[in-house]
Amino acid sequence: MNYPSTVTELTETLRRGDYLADRGLATAMFVAMSLQRPILLEGEVGVGKTEIAKVMSSVFGRKLIRLQCYEGIDTNQALYEWDYARQLLYIRAMSDQGLGEEEAIEKLFGPRFLLERPLMQAIQSGDQCVLLIDEVDRADDEFEAFLLEVLSDFQISIPEVGTIKAENPPLVILTSNRTRDLHDALKRRCMYHWIGYPDADREVEIVTVQAPEVSEALARKVVAAVHRLREMDLAKPPGVAETIDWARTLSFLGETGLTASAAEVTLGSIIKDRDDLELVRDNLSDVTSNA
Repeated sequence: MNYPSTVTELTETLRRGDYLADRGLATAMFVAMSLQRPILLEGEVGVGKTEIAKVMSSVFGRKLIRLQCYEGIDTNQALYEWDYARQLLYIRAMSDQGLGEEEAIEKLFGPRFLLERPLMQAIQSGDQCVLLIDEVDRADDEFEAFLLEVLSDFQISIPEVGTIKAENPPLVILTSNRTRDLHDALKRRCMYHWIGYPDADREVEIVTVQAPEVSEALARKVVAAVHRLREMDLAKPPGVAETIDWARTLSFLGETGLTASAAEVTLGSIIKDRDDLELVRDNLSDVTSNA
């Protein structure tokens, strides 16, 4: 896979994909790509962890393969499984044709009946894809342990088929919202970068790039209000994605400023928790001051 030769070049490439990466993130991504190492991105919800995988796929013209983790996910859902329904139909057809048992079994467990799941798809695609293992912290310890072997060797052994190995590993991006701590063994296999909330100027720039219909003046007012919200004791502080949504909503409604009344009727764009809504409504004047 052809990647930029410098951190600056990567930063500029990501910007062409409307992703504004700071120096730290661009450096971490550059090193991970160059050394063919998975990278683990942790940070608050909505700060662009998942988005960078999508943009990397887009700007480099590589297929994005996404494994969305969740509680209870197992290896069959992540790696491969057999198409039992088609196998059953095949068995019935072969029985009617009088095919020998050994020959039938050999064909029964072949590639035509193998359902490739994200990890196997990534191994088959190699460096022609970007593999996103999203919200790995939602999976359980057993699945995390399973990932260790896959990420170390990027090969799998299928008893009926043999060993499948990626000639050149894909770019692997893991994300975590830190709903639980990941094991050190997983972290050791990855480059690591923490993505925090951007400063006000950077967030204004992100909003105007992602939502060009929003004026810079409105973007600054919205960002200032969001930064005040993040200082409050909220269960779910707003991320950058919510900042963009709020700015777009206000712009769509024809608002040029952020008054308390405009903020109150559009809070659903930025606050996604009932208790947080009540807390913010009680402090709207502070949130929108000087906006």
